[in-house]
Amino acid sequence: MSDNDVQLSQHDLALTRRTIETTSGPVSVAETGAGPVLVMLHGGGPGASGVSNYHQNLPELAQRFRVILPDQPGFGDSYRPTEADLDERSITEITVDALFQTFDALDIQRFHLLGNSLGGAAAIAMAQTQPERVSGLVLMAPGGGWLPFGPTPTEGQKEMFRYYNGGGPTEKKMANFIRTMVFDHKQFGAEVVRARYESSLDESHIAFYHRYNAAFGKRHGMDPLWRALHKITAPTLLLWGRDDRTITLDGAQIMLKNIRDVQMHIFGNCGHWVQLERAREFERLVTAFLGDRA
Repeated sequence: MSDNDVQLSQHDLALTRRTIETTSGPVSVAETGAGPVLVMLHGGGPGASGVSNYHQNLPELAQRFRVILPDQPGFGDSYRPTEADLDERSITEITVDALFQTFDALDIQRFHLLGNSLGGAAAIAMAQTQPERVSGLVLMAPGGGWLPFGPTPTEGQKEMFRYYNGGGPTEKKMANFIRTMVFDHKQFGAEVVRARYESSLDESHIAFYHRYNAAFGKRHGMDPLWRALHKITAPTLLLWGRDDRTITLDGAQIMLKNIRDVQMHIFGNCGHWVQLERAREFERLVTAFLGDRA
Protein backbone atom coordinates (compact mmCIF):
# COMPACT_ATOMS: atom_id res chain seq x y z
CA MET A 1 0.00 0.00 0.00
CA SER A 2 1.34 3.41 -0.84
CA ASP A 3 2.04 5.89 1.95
CA ASN A 4 1.07 8.96 -0.04
CA ASP A 5 -2.68 8.92 0.49
CA VAL A 6 -4.34 12.15 -0.57
CA GLN A 7 -7.63 13.81 0.19
CA LEU A 8 -9.83 14.56 -2.81
CA SER A 9 -13.13 16.38 -3.00
CA GLN A 10 -15.97 15.29 -5.27
CA HIS A 11 -19.28 17.12 -4.83
CA ASP A 12 -18.10 18.35 -1.39
CA LEU A 13 -17.36 14.82 -0.23
CA ALA A 14 -13.91 13.90 1.06
CA LEU A 15 -12.35 10.87 -0.60
CA THR A 16 -9.17 9.07 0.39
CA ARG A 17 -7.14 7.50 -2.43
CA ARG A 18 -4.73 4.63 -2.00
CA THR A 19 -2.65 2.57 -4.38
CA ILE A 20 -2.44 -1.13 -3.54
CA GLU A 21 0.34 -3.23 -5.02
CA THR A 22 -0.86 -6.62 -6.29
CA THR A 23 1.14 -9.38 -7.97
CA SER A 24 -0.13 -8.15 -11.35
CA GLY A 25 0.23 -4.42 -10.83
CA PRO A 26 -1.09 -1.45 -8.81
CA VAL A 27 -4.79 -1.03 -8.11
CA SER A 28 -6.15 2.43 -7.29
CA VAL A 29 -8.85 2.62 -4.61
CA ALA A 30 -10.94 5.55 -3.40
CA GLU A 31 -12.76 5.40 -0.06
CA THR A 32 -15.29 7.46 1.84
CA GLY A 33 -17.83 7.09 4.65
CA ALA A 34 -18.06 4.84 7.70
CA GLY A 35 -19.98 1.71 8.62
CA PRO A 36 -20.28 -1.71 6.99
CA VAL A 37 -18.03 -2.03 3.95
CA LEU A 38 -19.71 -1.57 0.57
CA VAL A 39 -17.51 -2.28 -2.46
CA MET A 40 -18.83 -0.65 -5.65
CA LEU A 41 -17.53 -1.92 -9.01
CA HIS A 42 -17.87 0.24 -12.13
CA GLY A 43 -18.80 -0.77 -15.67
CA GLY A 44 -16.51 -1.20 -18.65
CA GLY A 45 -17.29 1.76 -20.87
CA PRO A 46 -14.60 4.10 -22.24
CA GLY A 47 -13.29 6.40 -19.53
CA ALA A 48 -15.02 4.53 -16.69
CA SER A 49 -13.64 4.48 -13.15
CA GLY A 50 -14.92 3.86 -9.65
CA VAL A 51 -15.45 7.49 -8.68
CA SER A 52 -16.73 8.68 -12.07
CA ASN A 53 -19.44 6.00 -12.18
CA TYR A 54 -20.79 6.53 -8.66
CA HIS A 55 -19.80 10.04 -7.46
CA GLN A 56 -23.39 11.28 -7.55
CA ASN A 57 -24.47 8.49 -5.16
CA LEU A 58 -21.70 8.87 -2.57
CA PRO A 59 -23.13 11.66 -0.37
CA GLU A 60 -26.10 9.43 0.47
CA LEU A 61 -24.39 6.04 0.64
CA ALA A 62 -21.42 7.31 2.66
CA GLN A 63 -23.82 8.14 5.51
CA ARG A 64 -24.46 4.41 6.02
CA PHE A 65 -21.45 2.59 4.58
CA ARG A 66 -17.69 2.63 4.31
CA VAL A 67 -17.69 2.83 0.52
CA ILE A 68 -14.74 1.31 -1.36
CA LEU A 69 -14.36 2.32 -5.03
CA PRO A 70 -11.64 0.39 -6.88
CA ASP A 71 -10.55 1.22 -10.39
CA GLN A 72 -10.61 -2.20 -12.01
CA PRO A 73 -7.55 -3.36 -13.99
CA GLY A 74 -7.42 -1.45 -17.27
CA PHE A 75 -9.39 1.53 -15.97
CA GLY A 76 -8.83 4.75 -14.05
CA ASP A 77 -5.47 4.82 -12.30
CA SER A 78 -5.03 1.05 -12.04
CA TYR A 79 -2.60 -1.01 -14.09
CA ARG A 80 -3.29 -2.03 -17.70
CA PRO A 81 -3.32 -5.79 -18.40
CA THR A 82 -1.11 -6.75 -21.34
CA GLU A 83 -2.06 -8.86 -24.35
CA ALA A 84 -0.28 -11.81 -22.71
CA ASP A 85 -2.28 -11.25 -19.51
CA LEU A 86 -5.55 -11.28 -21.47
CA ASP A 87 -4.53 -14.39 -23.41
CA GLU A 88 -3.82 -16.22 -20.16
CA ARG A 89 -6.91 -15.11 -18.22
CA SER A 90 -10.15 -13.27 -18.94
CA ILE A 91 -10.56 -9.68 -17.76
CA THR A 92 -12.99 -10.94 -15.11
CA GLU A 93 -10.48 -13.50 -13.78
CA ILE A 94 -7.76 -10.83 -13.73
CA THR A 95 -10.05 -8.41 -11.90
CA VAL A 96 -11.23 -10.90 -9.29
CA ASP A 97 -7.67 -11.89 -8.41
CA ALA A 98 -6.48 -8.28 -8.17
CA LEU A 99 -9.48 -7.19 -6.10
CA PHE A 100 -9.21 -9.99 -3.55
CA GLN A 101 -5.52 -9.12 -3.14
CA THR A 102 -6.52 -5.47 -2.71
CA PHE A 103 -9.10 -6.22 -0.03
CA ASP A 104 -6.67 -8.49 1.80
CA ALA A 105 -4.14 -5.63 1.85
CA LEU A 106 -6.85 -3.33 3.24
CA ASP A 107 -7.77 -5.99 5.84
CA ILE A 108 -11.32 -6.15 4.46
CA GLN A 109 -12.49 -9.71 5.02
CA ARG A 110 -16.27 -9.45 4.68
CA PHE A 111 -18.16 -6.88 2.66
CA HIS A 112 -21.24 -5.94 0.71
CA LEU A 113 -20.62 -5.98 -3.04
CA LEU A 114 -22.28 -3.99 -5.82
CA GLY A 115 -21.43 -4.15 -9.50
CA ASN A 116 -22.72 -2.80 -12.81
CA SER A 117 -22.15 -4.39 -16.24
CA LEU A 118 -18.45 -5.44 -16.43
CA GLY A 119 -18.20 -4.76 -12.70
CA GLY A 120 -21.30 -6.90 -12.24
CA ALA A 121 -19.48 -9.79 -13.87
CA ALA A 122 -16.59 -9.35 -11.43
CA ALA A 123 -19.07 -9.17 -8.54
CA ILE A 124 -20.75 -12.42 -9.63
CA ALA A 125 -17.39 -14.18 -9.95
CA MET A 126 -16.25 -12.94 -6.54
CA ALA A 127 -19.49 -14.11 -4.92
CA GLN A 128 -19.03 -17.51 -6.60
CA THR A 129 -15.37 -18.07 -5.71
CA GLN A 130 -15.30 -16.77 -2.11
CA PRO A 131 -18.99 -16.68 -1.12
CA GLU A 132 -18.24 -16.53 2.60
CA ARG A 133 -16.82 -13.02 2.20
CA VAL A 134 -19.86 -11.44 0.53
CA SER A 135 -22.61 -10.51 3.00
CA GLY A 136 -24.94 -8.86 0.49
CA LEU A 137 -24.85 -8.61 -3.31
CA VAL A 138 -26.38 -5.97 -5.61
CA LEU A 139 -26.12 -6.56 -9.35
CA MET A 140 -27.09 -3.93 -11.91
CA ALA A 141 -27.49 -5.46 -15.38
CA PRO A 142 -24.38 -7.61 -14.83
CA GLY A 143 -22.35 -9.20 -17.59
CA GLY A 144 -21.70 -12.92 -17.56
CA GLY A 145 -24.74 -13.96 -15.53
CA TRP A 146 -27.19 -13.11 -18.30
CA LEU A 147 -28.45 -15.07 -21.31
CA PRO A 148 -30.11 -12.76 -23.88
CA PHE A 149 -32.94 -13.90 -26.12
CA GLY A 150 -32.06 -11.35 -28.80
CA PRO A 151 -28.99 -10.94 -31.02
CA THR A 152 -25.54 -10.16 -29.65
CA PRO A 153 -23.55 -8.03 -29.51
CA THR A 154 -26.28 -5.70 -28.35
CA GLU A 155 -26.69 -2.10 -29.50
CA GLY A 156 -24.82 -0.77 -26.47
CA GLN A 157 -22.00 -3.28 -26.83
CA LYS A 158 -21.56 -2.27 -30.47
CA GLU A 159 -21.23 1.39 -29.46
CA MET A 160 -18.52 0.49 -26.95
CA PHE A 161 -16.60 -1.46 -29.59
CA ARG A 162 -16.94 1.40 -32.11
CA TYR A 163 -15.78 4.14 -29.77
CA TYR A 164 -12.03 3.66 -30.10
CA ASN A 165 -12.17 2.30 -33.65
CA GLY A 166 -12.92 3.99 -36.99
CA GLY A 167 -10.75 7.06 -36.46
CA GLY A 168 -10.68 7.02 -32.67
CA PRO A 169 -12.71 8.81 -30.01
CA THR A 170 -14.69 11.99 -30.64
CA GLU A 171 -17.25 13.94 -28.64
CA LYS A 172 -19.90 12.90 -31.18
CA LYS A 173 -19.11 9.23 -30.63
CA MET A 174 -19.21 9.74 -26.88
CA ALA A 175 -22.64 11.39 -27.24
CA ASN A 176 -23.83 8.37 -29.25
CA PHE A 177 -22.42 6.03 -26.61
CA ILE A 178 -24.23 7.85 -23.80
CA ARG A 179 -27.49 7.78 -25.78
CA THR A 180 -27.36 3.98 -25.84
CA MET A 181 -26.60 3.79 -22.12
CA VAL A 182 -29.62 5.80 -20.94
CA PHE A 183 -33.32 6.12 -21.66
CA ASP A 184 -33.47 9.94 -21.77
CA HIS A 185 -30.19 11.35 -23.04
CA LYS A 186 -31.48 14.94 -22.77
CA GLN A 187 -30.67 14.96 -19.06
CA PHE A 188 -26.98 14.45 -19.97
CA GLY A 189 -25.89 17.59 -21.79
CA ALA A 190 -22.75 18.74 -23.57
CA GLU A 191 -20.76 19.19 -20.34
CA VAL A 192 -21.36 15.56 -19.33
CA VAL A 193 -20.42 14.35 -22.80
CA ARG A 194 -17.26 16.45 -22.82
CA ALA A 195 -16.15 15.33 -19.36
CA ARG A 196 -16.64 11.66 -20.19
CA TYR A 197 -14.90 12.16 -23.56
CA GLU A 198 -11.90 13.83 -21.93
CA SER A 199 -11.60 11.04 -19.37
CA SER A 200 -11.44 8.51 -22.21
CA LEU A 201 -8.34 9.98 -23.88
CA ASP A 202 -5.58 8.46 -21.74
CA GLU A 203 -3.27 6.75 -24.25
CA SER A 204 -2.60 3.74 -22.05
CA HIS A 205 -6.34 3.21 -21.56
CA ILE A 206 -6.95 3.45 -25.31
CA ALA A 207 -4.24 0.84 -25.97
CA PHE A 208 -5.74 -1.38 -23.27
CA TYR A 209 -9.23 -1.00 -24.74
CA HIS A 210 -8.06 -2.35 -28.10
CA ARG A 211 -6.53 -5.38 -26.32
CA TYR A 212 -9.68 -5.77 -24.22
CA ASN A 213 -11.99 -5.79 -27.26
CA ALA A 214 -9.71 -8.22 -29.10
CA ALA A 215 -9.69 -10.54 -26.09
CA PHE A 216 -13.50 -10.47 -25.95
CA GLY A 217 -13.53 -11.52 -29.60
CA LYS A 218 -11.14 -14.41 -28.97
CA ARG A 219 -13.21 -15.59 -26.00
CA HIS A 220 -16.56 -15.01 -27.73
CA GLY A 221 -17.71 -12.53 -25.09
CA MET A 222 -17.91 -12.57 -21.33
CA ASP A 223 -17.12 -15.57 -19.16
CA PRO A 224 -20.20 -17.86 -18.90
CA LEU A 225 -20.77 -17.10 -15.22
CA TRP A 226 -24.44 -18.13 -15.55
CA ARG A 227 -23.31 -21.76 -15.35
CA ALA A 228 -22.45 -21.41 -11.65
CA LEU A 229 -25.07 -18.97 -10.36
CA HIS A 230 -26.11 -21.58 -7.80
CA LYS A 231 -22.77 -21.00 -6.00
CA ILE A 232 -23.87 -17.53 -4.91
CA THR A 233 -25.00 -17.72 -1.29
CA ALA A 234 -25.29 -14.00 -0.51
CA PRO A 235 -28.76 -12.42 -0.50
CA THR A 236 -28.93 -10.77 -3.92
CA LEU A 237 -30.78 -7.75 -5.29
CA LEU A 238 -31.03 -7.36 -9.08
CA LEU A 239 -31.54 -3.82 -10.39
CA TRP A 240 -32.38 -3.43 -14.08
CA GLY A 241 -33.57 -0.74 -16.44
CA ARG A 242 -36.45 -2.08 -18.53
CA ASP A 243 -35.08 -0.16 -21.52
CA ASP A 244 -31.45 -1.30 -21.18
CA ARG A 245 -29.95 -1.72 -24.67
CA THR A 246 -26.58 -3.05 -23.46
CA ILE A 247 -27.34 -5.90 -21.02
CA THR A 248 -30.98 -6.44 -21.90
CA LEU A 249 -33.68 -7.29 -19.38
CA ASP A 250 -34.84 -10.34 -21.33
CA GLY A 251 -31.73 -12.25 -20.23
CA ALA A 252 -32.34 -11.84 -16.48
CA GLN A 253 -34.59 -14.90 -16.10
CA ILE A 254 -31.70 -17.31 -15.59
CA MET A 255 -30.46 -15.26 -12.64
CA LEU A 256 -33.89 -15.21 -11.02
CA LYS A 257 -34.14 -18.96 -11.44
CA ASN A 258 -30.68 -19.97 -10.22
CA ILE A 259 -29.56 -17.55 -7.49
CA ARG A 260 -30.82 -18.99 -4.21
CA ASP A 261 -31.88 -15.83 -2.34
CA VAL A 262 -32.80 -13.24 -4.94
CA GLN A 263 -35.19 -10.36 -5.55
CA MET A 264 -35.48 -7.90 -8.39
CA HIS A 265 -36.49 -4.31 -9.03
CA ILE A 266 -37.16 -3.15 -12.59
CA PHE A 267 -37.15 0.55 -13.52
CA GLY A 268 -39.36 1.67 -16.39
CA ASN A 269 -38.05 4.47 -18.64
CA CYS A 270 -34.51 3.60 -17.59
CA GLY A 271 -31.47 2.27 -19.44
CA HIS A 272 -28.14 0.75 -18.43
CA TRP A 273 -27.06 3.38 -15.89
CA VAL A 274 -29.62 2.92 -13.11
CA GLN A 275 -27.37 4.71 -10.60
CA LEU A 276 -27.53 7.86 -12.75
CA GLU A 277 -31.03 7.83 -14.19
CA ARG A 278 -32.73 6.75 -10.97
CA ALA A 279 -30.15 7.89 -8.45
CA ARG A 280 -32.39 8.53 -5.44
CA GLU A 281 -34.37 5.30 -5.89
CA PHE A 282 -31.13 3.39 -6.44
CA GLU A 283 -29.68 4.74 -3.18
CA ARG A 284 -32.87 4.00 -1.24
CA LEU A 285 -33.10 0.43 -2.50
CA VAL A 286 -29.43 -0.33 -1.89
CA THR A 287 -29.52 1.14 1.60
CA ALA A 288 -32.71 -0.71 2.55
CA PHE A 289 -31.49 -4.04 1.14
CA LEU A 290 -27.99 -3.97 2.61
CA GLY A 291 -28.49 -1.83 5.69
CA ASP A 292 -29.51 -4.58 8.10
CA ARG A 293 -27.23 -7.32 6.78
CA ALA A 294 -23.92 -8.07 8.50
